[in-house]
Amino acid sequence: MTQGLIYVVGPSGAGKDSVLLGLRALWSGLPPAHWARRTVTRPAQAGGESHECVSEPGFQRLQQAQAFAMAWHANGLWYGVRRTELAPLASGHCVFVNGSRAYLQQVLHQWPQATVVQISAPADLLRQRLQARQRESVQSISDRLARHVDMALPDDAIHIANDGRVEDAVGMLHAALQRRFAPAEVPAR
Repeated sequence: MTQGLIYVVGPSGAGKDSVLLGLRALWSGLPPAHWARRTVTRPAQAGGESHECVSEPGFQRLQQAQAFAMAWHANGLWYGVRRTELAPLASGHCVFVNGSRAYLQQVLHQWPQATVVQISAPADLLRQRLQARQRESVQSISDRLARHVDMALPDDAIHIANDGRVEDAVGMLHAALQRRFAPAEVPAR
């Protein structure tokens, strides 16, 4: 049974948080899992994921203290995943990380066996979702949509189109991960 880091990427508005939240509710019967909580320089009341909110100077202090296993800057914010959030990997748990496309190569360098999940949606739907969450200015939404990240996905990456009902995307990801984490069948003698 393969376990380990599950690194989820996709553009702003693709619905990564929504898909991961739905998946968490369906996770029974699969390997033990932990959903990593991110540290973000965004106010807690901004909505979206449940994250640890810190100021930019606070983030930099944490980074200097080597508190983060992963840290990146995107869309004007700093994001980090504390080392303690990845500790369940040592116990054979799956650990889900809502990550950055720009940080993917560093992740694959450190965790070459990581399972990469790309969640996508068409550009017009991304814009609608970003506007609906009322968290960013019109300029910030345009900047997020214009952000292009070159990334080389591994051949075995899981691709999920979240362009309909979120329940459908959750179901597709759940099925793909069940196949990935199913124990290998022993041939009959």
